[in-house]
Amino acid sequence: MNLGRVSSAALMLSGVAGVLNPNGVAAALHLSALSERGVTETRAGLGGTYAALGAWGLLSRDPAAHLAVGVTWLGAAATRLGSLVVDRPGTDRTFWAYLAAEIGFGATALAAARSL
Repeated sequence: MNLGRVSSAALMLSGVAGVLNPNGVAAALHLSALSERGVTETRAGLGGTYAALGAWGLLSRDPAAHLAVGVTWLGAAATRLGSLVVDRPGTDRTFWAYLAAEIGFGATALAAARSL
């Protein structure tokens, strides 16, 4: 499996986790879904969106799919870094692990897009 597909698979699987276990994903991200509607929004926004985009990148040979996956990961990383200044969140190992994954998967997907 090439690295672009690994990045797409990771995005897709994070989305599948959001679809199948929205409360677990919300808890891991320090979010709270306080109602059935909140669970639905977590399932759709953090689940279905990422699962569909990751699946497109995983199944497609179109460089645009890998580009979209890469930009999504790097957009999350940039926003996470910006939040350090704006929101001043408490950080722990998972915060930094998510940042490392976002940068790594994003760069990998962009490199895959260039090689197609």
